[in-house]
Amino acid sequence: MKQISKIVILSMVLFLGSACSALFGGGDEIVIGGKNFTEQDIMVYLMEAVIEEHTELSVRTRTFLGGTDVVAQALDRGDLDMYPEYTGTALVNILNMEAMTDPDETYQTVSEIYQDEKNIIWMEPLGFNNTYVLSMRESHAEELGIETVSDLAEFAPDLTLAATHEFLERPDGFEGVQEAYGLEFGDVRGLDPGLTYAAIRDGEGDVNDAFSTDGRILAFDLKPLKDDQNFFPPYYPTPIVRQETLEKHPELEDALNRLGGVLDDTTMAELNGRVDLEGEDARDVARDFLRQQGIIQ
Repeated sequence: MKQISKIVILSMVLFLGSACSALFGGGDEIVIGGKNFTEQDIMVYLMEAVIEEHTELSVRTRTFLGGTDVVAQALDRGDLDMYPEYTGTALVNILNMEAMTDPDETYQTVSEIYQDEKNIIWMEPLGFNNTYVLSMRESHAEELGIETVSDLAEFAPDLTLAATHEFLERPDGFEGVQEAYGLEFGDVRGLDPGLTYAAIRDGEGDVNDAFSTDGRILAFDLKPLKDDQNFFPPYYPTPIVRQETLEKHPELEDALNRLGGVLDDTTMAELNGRVDLEGEDARDVARDFLRQQGIIQ
């Protein structure tokens, strides 16, 4: 009877240990997080696919977690092992440094500081630059003769900016571009990321903060305005990984760096469009692309 009791207790301990390991990401499970928009979703699944294809590790994804602050803090706490971050976002929004215009200098700066101060390692950039642009309905911009953000400043008091909440709060977003160009909009509306494009298309706003690789710019007949004062820094997305995760699983570096340079701006816009406009699943789109590139089977 005592022997049976010991076996039962031991079984319960082993079960609880396994359950806790699964719950908190222990063992050989890698947890990848992402921000709350389509492009991040696709990149999370690109990272998931190469890890599953080229290592023996299992992956758990946590997509659409929230904005930059939410996801960055989750990585810092160890709730995530990795996520895709943009160089310009890391530089200005997280490290609170002045924007740089040179992509290589920006990457080198953030990668060195992250490793020295945060024990987070930057992998190879994916290749495209998803910078911010201010956009308008093309017909409206042509009617007013607006080509650049400097042109926009003259008409801004009669226009409504429909922007994401994050853009309105970022130093490299509304506050900074407003100061750089002297923009004073008649009205400013904060919306969720997926709603700003439709708001401009449907006439519920005049200007939005757009991503240069978003397929809805072309699909909704929007016109990106030229950043003629080069306010927005380069935003090259890159998988970033906790150093302790890499030390435990060094094979992750080779797997993730298979994504280095595989995407250009046009291709990323096409992938985003397949999800946002054609309704395809982001994981399917990511894996289909990698199969076409011969990166996974």
